[in-house]
Amino acid sequence: MIGAIDIGGTKIAVGMVDDDGRIVRSTECPTNAKAGFSDAISRMTSMLRQTSTESGAAITGIGIGSAGPVDPETGLIGNVEFLPGWEGDSLVPALAKEFDVQIAVENDADAAALGEAFWGAGRGKRNVIFVTIGTGLGAGIILDGKLYRGVDGSHPELGHHVLDADGPLCSCGARGCWEKLASGTSLAEWYNEQSSTEPITAKRIFELAAAGNAQAMGAAEREAYYLGVGVANLATIFSPEMIILGGSVMGSAAMLMDGIRKVVRQNCAFVPHEKIEVRVASLGPYTGLIGAARVWHHRFARDEA
Repeated sequence: MIGAIDIGGTKIAVGMVDDDGRIVRSTECPTNAKAGFSDAISRMTSMLRQTSTESGAAITGIGIGSAGPVDPETGLIGNVEFLPGWEGDSLVPALAKEFDVQIAVENDADAAALGEAFWGAGRGKRNVIFVTIGTGLGAGIILDGKLYRGVDGSHPELGHHVLDADGPLCSCGARGCWEKLASGTSLAEWYNEQSSTEPITAKRIFELAAAGNAQAMGAAEREAYYLGVGVANLATIFSPEMIILGGSVMGSAAMLMDGIRKVVRQNCAFVPHEKIEVRVASLGPYTGLIGAARVWHHRFARDEA
């Protein structure tokens, strides 16, 4: 039974996940990052013990998926906008003081990619890319059954490859990167710039589109187009077996998938795009927790997997 921890900017979720990727018990609390790293560790520890007791099983390992840059070997947290004051703290030794088990940590997008690739929509595939589209846009890459890392163990930032060099300026320093054109945040920003009404969220835009609002429908079509361009680029560069799309924006997948697949067909003439499946993530709101558990399996039980 793996104790799984999913650390986001808004909430921290904790649960017990069995060897088949099923959540046996789970709970969550607000991240409240400003309360400090030590306070968060104390809450994680308490929730791990609580869910372990409720599940009736001892914790045999701990897997963590955390927002932002995090060192996968040491658990050292980098400069994360959503976790102010945590930079330079390390998750692994902090939790090792409380639990005598092996602990593995990854960036949350990589964790989600592992969960979907091995226990979700990509089960049985060896080459999978998982993209999460929400407040931001991130991705994890599984090649030949292994999590791909860049130089010095870095996490590739697929959300920041450029689609339109004359597009809006992103915090990464580039213009028109994928995140700046297709994240939920960027969708809402673009729509609200065009609208004379009170600002609304991406979720509300999709609700209006579903109700037949012409302006919102146009925004949804634009979102599908830019998601499709990014997916087509991944298909051309990696030619994977499957590209899985998840995150809050894909809660409106019914409005987006046809447009995304259309762009892929139009833009991927030199790879066998008809053999590259583009699917919606299957683990739903539990992707983060299940992915965190899979982080442990990928690190310490790879031979068995």
